Amino acid sequence: MGSVRWEAITWDRLGDQLAERLLDLKPADGGTWPRIAFDGAPAARPGDLAEHVGEALRVLGRPSLVVGTSGFLRPASLRLEHGRQDADSYYDGWYDTGALWRELFGPLDPGGDGRVLPDLWDPATDRATRSPYVRLPPGGFLLLHGPFLLRHWFPLDLSVHLLLSPGALRRRTPEAERWTLPAFDRYQRESDPAGVADVRVRADDPRHPAWSG
Repeated sequence: MGSVRWEAITWDRLGDQLAERLLDLKPADGGTWPRIAFDGAPAARPGDLAEHVGEALRVLGRPSLVVGTSGFLRPASLRLEHGRQDADSYYDGWYDTGALWRELFGPLDPGGDGRVLPDLWDPATDRATRSPYVRLPPGGFLLLHGPFLLRHWFPLDLSVHLLLSPGALRRRTPEAERWTLPAFDRYQRESDPAGVADVRVRADDPRHPAWSG
């Protein structure tokens, strides 16, 4: 990452710049719906950036749907099978990637109907959310945010990775959640998200982000 040139920017301006870039983005598979990932640890708040971009797209007259992988957790009986603080389980087994493929990416494949499920499971109640399906209109953007997104071979048309240095990640992760930190170390080693992402955002200082342009 030493060769990357970083440009200071505000979050609002970053959302605007990304939205403008998306206007010319065509799905790689020839389909109708561009699929964008905002990848990062919860401490980096990738969902906030996804919301910024969604709002900027709305102003530009383009529909989008912001979806967090936190709505696609597996039931507690599966997530916590090896205990409440098992970093390997967090990395490998907390998120229902099968449901993400089935309920989000499948309907947005070429020939799909655009009818997607915005969330599936409520971790607070440990029950299905029973949310209604949403039909994303042709040309609408899927803005998916969450951790570990760049290790699953999802059919993404643009990926944004929010970086935190190890020190910043530790500082900004609540103490009760620091048991998850080894999972992010593993993600860096095995998947190199900063190396494979199309856009990188350095978020060590939440007031002063920088991006790779």
